[in-house]
Amino acid sequence: MSLRLPVWAQDVLLGLFIAVMQVQGTIVKPADVGSRPLDDVGHLGYILLILSGVVLAVRRRWPVAVFITAALASLVYYTVGFTDGPGSIGLFVALYTVTAYGDGRKAPVIAGVGITVLAAAWLAAAADIEPRAAIGWVFFRIAASVMAAALGETARSRHVIAAEAVERARQAERTREEEARSRVDAERLRIAREVHDTVAHAIAIINVQAGVTAYLLDKHPERVRETLVTIQETSAQALHEMRTVLSVLRDSRNGRAPHPGLGQVDALTAMARAAGLDIKLEVTSPSVALPSAVDHTAYRILQESITNVIRHVGPTRVTVALDYGPEILEVRVADDGGRDAPGDDGSGSHALASVAGTPNSGRADPGRGIVGMRERCGLLGGELTAGPTTSGGFEVKARLPLSPAATASL
Repeated sequence: MSLRLPVWAQDVLLGLFIAVMQVQGTIVKPADVGSRPLDDVGHLGYILLILSGVVLAVRRRWPVAVFITAALASLVYYTVGFTDGPGSIGLFVALYTVTAYGDGRKAPVIAGVGITVLAAAWLAAAADIEPRAAIGWVFFRIAASVMAAALGETARSRHVIAAEAVERARQAERTREEEARSRVDAERLRIAREVHDTVAHAIAIINVQAGVTAYLLDKHPERVRETLVTIQETSAQALHEMRTVLSVLRDSRNGRAPHPGLGQVDALTAMARAAGLDIKLEVTSPSVALPSAVDHTAYRILQESITNVIRHVGPTRVTVALDYGPEILEVRVADDGGRDAPGDDGSGSHALASVAGTPNSGRADPGRGIVGMRERCGLLGGELTAGPTTSGGFEVKARLPLSPAATASL
């Protein structure tokens, strides 16, 4: 249990103590030559000494009013001519209080004006003091008043600095929490994009190949093995990529396996051909090494664009272009739109067309695919456009900057 008194109780005791000390100290001190006794003018000297002490009981609540009261009591006390003594202790405490607990901009001005007025009044009252050496006590009161105000200002400044340090620490803690939440949200969005791209691409191909298998099972059973192998390879690759994406959730060291990149574009186009697309790949020679983030983003844009063609168009001709510039990588995926599939030639093309559904079906509702591609480009400072072509097809074009600012990890 704490024995510390409340602040108000401390101030009450302080005020009573100083009032008693001022009265007692003045009584035991020999009276100055020509000074008035404390009981003169209706015991005014006692009243002023007690008042300047007990008023300190409310010094923290009304510091300016307490200082003004103590200063007026001192002015009247020395102007009337009561004997000098420790009667200014209450004033010194009031000066300290007004600068320590008052307004940081107004309090020093109030204290400065008050000390100036008090000094002038004290010196005027001591003009005829005898012996002349006693005027030293006047200069002592002036110096002590200045020191009390300076100590109060120092205490206030230290309190302000400490409060600012605490607030900065709290702000830094809030900033760290916000940054942590931002990193978690970014990681959650990254995982969602990866899962969407991986699953959507794999499911689209598996769906097409499953339809082909059902079609060929009766008419061309010898071709079924090829479609089943494609389904097996596609699902195995999707599972591998899913484990890679989700491993970050289980790895306490937050480690990540390498992301797929444009080095796997041949495998990607091979799966697209197996799904019935006629892929034309146009690639210029890279002039600089690609940052890993750009490499991975370009691959995901190709994957998502090809997936959309498989899902919404079906068998058609697709042009995939990779233009490596010195500062920009341009990725373009354009299809010729839906076209009537030729008659069944034993390769399953008719089945691919029937599984894919009506050409361009669903193209008006792109889902999250194009939105996700735009988000990926935006993270690298790039841009993506997607829309129908004049020939009836659909084109996705992305421009990804290769500057150092674009190499942030996704």
